[in-house]
Amino acid sequence: MIQFKNVTKTYKSENKTVKAVDNVNLHVEAGHICVFLGPSGCGKTTLLRMVNRLIPITTGTIAINGKAIHTFNPIELRRSIGYVIQQTGLFPNMTIEQNICVVPQLLGWDRVKMRKRYNELMEMMGLNPDEYRNRYPWELSGGQQQRIGVARALAADPPVMLMDEPFGALDPIIRERIQNEFLRIQRDVKKTILFVSHDIDEAIKLGDTIAIFQAGKLMQHGTPDDILSNPKNEFVSEFVGSDRALKRLTLFTVQDLLDKVGSAAARPREKKESFECQVGLNENLRTALSIILSSSTGEAEVVDDLGNPFGMLCLSDFESFTGIHLNRLKSIVP
Repeated sequence: MIQFKNVTKTYKSENKTVKAVDNVNLHVEAGHICVFLGPSGCGKTTLLRMVNRLIPITTGTIAINGKAIHTFNPIELRRSIGYVIQQTGLFPNMTIEQNICVVPQLLGWDRVKMRKRYNELMEMMGLNPDEYRNRYPWELSGGQQQRIGVARALAADPPVMLMDEPFGALDPIIRERIQNEFLRIQRDVKKTILFVSHDIDEAIKLGDTIAIFQAGKLMQHGTPDDILSNPKNEFVSEFVGSDRALKRLTLFTVQDLLDKVGSAAARPREKKESFECQVGLNENLRTALSIILSSSTGEAEVVDDLGNPFGMLCLSDFESFTGIHLNRLKSIVP
């Protein structure tokens, strides 16, 4: 869907030449979220803004659906790509409905179609359309403004969205809620999204793939599991952190473990058997491991979404699944 081929961005001054983006080759599949990750100044935002031609390419090509972006009219290109930034960029003199309908209006949509789209998007964001229709951005909380920014980017139903640290300014609790809401929406709309972040935990949670940059160069591109289990070099290893084994557990659920190990099916619960702890089939393994470690028996009952007993798990199941020795597993969970 999005192809970067030998993409370079060079800035020149009287004294020196700096490559902000250095010969990047990258392919992002349609409907996937690719998170651009790396320290400040690594070129991730520059690369993102080259996609909608806010920053010109020095050499190389970027193509969307096989068509090079330099062949598009830049204004039409930007109208066809959703763009969300950390500061939301909402127009303070416009109502929420007017903000969301900016691009549809520029595209010549009629009033009925814009009103319908506004209502759809607000409901998608979990906000009452009538309650917010005539309010202004300054009347909303930071989390609400961020949702409106995402809704505005989705308004004209673009196939591609660019998101530059959109949740970075939110407090941790609101940020997690918005991330969860964003993933729920993405399951329905299936946009191709380039998402800039500096937070490895956010990248692991949101990304279908992660692209890690250093000094303009692409260090590694792969699934979160690829990145955590097989960092390509010392920089990637240090960037993802020494606790990458623990982070990797967040990628999988109890159901994933059972599918591989088959523990619950192999050891069905006895009628009179009771457990100190329970874990749900959809619980991530990091949380499940913490729960089991809190048990004096090192076991937990597995229950389905309705709370019905499904079987049991023990610490040795985690060792079989992860390949990490029990003593190491115990040491990596706080």
